Amino acid sequence: MKKRILSGMRPTGKLHIGHILGALDNWVRLQDEYQCFYMVADLHALTSEYADTSAMPENIKEMVIDWLACGIDPAKSTLLVQSRIPEHSELHLILSMITPVSWLERCPTYKEQMHEIKGKDLSTYGFLGYPVLQAADITIYKAEVVPIGEDQLPHLELTREIVRRFCQFYGDVLPEPQALLTSVPRLLGTDGRKMSKSYNNAIYIADSPEEIKQKVMAMVTDPARLRPTDPGHPEICSVFSYDKIFSKEQLTEIEEKCRKGKRGCVECKKILLENMQKFLAPIQARRRQYEQDLPYIEKVLNEGTARAQEFARNTMQEVKKAVRLK
Repeated sequence: MKKRILSGMRPTGKLHIGHILGALDNWVRLQDEYQCFYMVADLHALTSEYADTSAMPENIKEMVIDWLACGIDPAKSTLLVQSRIPEHSELHLILSMITPVSWLERCPTYKEQMHEIKGKDLSTYGFLGYPVLQAADITIYKAEVVPIGEDQLPHLELTREIVRRFCQFYGDVLPEPQALLTSVPRLLGTDGRKMSKSYNNAIYIADSPEEIKQKVMAMVTDPARLRPTDPGHPEICSVFSYDKIFSKEQLTEIEEKCRKGKRGCVECKKILLENMQKFLAPIQARRRQYEQDLPYIEKVLNEGTARAQEFARNTMQEVKKAVRLK
């Protein structure tokens, strides 16, 4: 039997091309090798977006359209909405009873986001405890494998620690998930910073060709290169970081001409734009089709959530029996 995988995304806005390269391409490949549960993590979105949830329904719809357009197949994978399955919250509550606060306070992501996210009050019980909800998401489906990058290993280890502590008290009901390490290409925003909606420097899957053109042509390049004939430094150029992904066949030529001052930044941007639009064209064509069939999107989520809940209910029955709540 195929091993189970759980992965998900928070519906906090439109998806950008970094999501394709960092997660969705991998999700599509995994569909043929694993039993995949892909989760709309709307409860997780509340940890930072609790003050204004008005955009949540639209964000969920747009995100799932992007998933399908990128190749996620409901016939191969189970697409579910976290909040529609109360067993996630139920297991979260039980796991929270045994999780020491010190484990949560030392979580690297918690410290990082408390420092980086400005303008929002994150001093909440829910934000501190979101790794426990994450542990519940994984273990409610007894997922053996979780696809992550190396930077997320401490998070998964916290889930494993929570599972071990649960099993010490109540027996071997929940399996310890293993990491499936994935290589995530580093894709900067158009201004050279981390790609982020809050920085307004992302190229979105739903962007029109004209919007993509405007963003690419405005991208930050080598600041020391004032004229097209000046020698360039590709290693510090945002455009070249994109070329490594979208212009692989031309990469050697692009780098050589840049370093020798034989091609200007505008010409480099035009090459990138052409290659990026070729990559995005079939995805965007599928996206337009799904946008015209919103009942199908809801059908996919309803059917997937129903399948997932059946599995989650069985797990919760085992958990309650072990904890002697039933």
